[in-house]
Amino acid sequence: MKKQYKCPVCGWTPAADEPNNEWEHCPNCLSSIHVEDEMGFECGGVLEPVSIWVKPCGEWEIIQRCRDCGEMKNSQMSEDDSPLKILAVASKPLAFPPFPLERIEELTKIMGGCGDVGGYYHEQRK
Repeated sequence: MKKQYKCPVCGWTPAADEPNNEWEHCPNCLSSIHVEDEMGFECGGVLEPVSIWVKPCGEWEIIQRCRDCGEMKNSQMSEDDSPLKILAVASKPLAFPPFPLERIEELTKIMGGCGDVGGYYHEQRK
């Protein structure tokens, strides 16, 4: 008899009627345990999702970073993965850009754009 899967990070377990798949990562939190680093040494840290990328062939993968050693790994996305968690990870850079949104006009000018983005920012200046 197969052992019931339990995520070592968030504690999630599949429903009783759900097949007990062999997952690369937890479908609930998209995390996993970093078994060994690229040098072959045991790590044991938590690989947490930091981004999502789409390969040229159209397949989606989760980019994970180890909390302990910092190594990054790709994990193939599964149809069992939580769509809400995937969207949360994918949208984080848009929700928290690496620059203040108040400077968007200035940054656009620096990059050679006209700088007048209109819309909300244009209305606020009046």
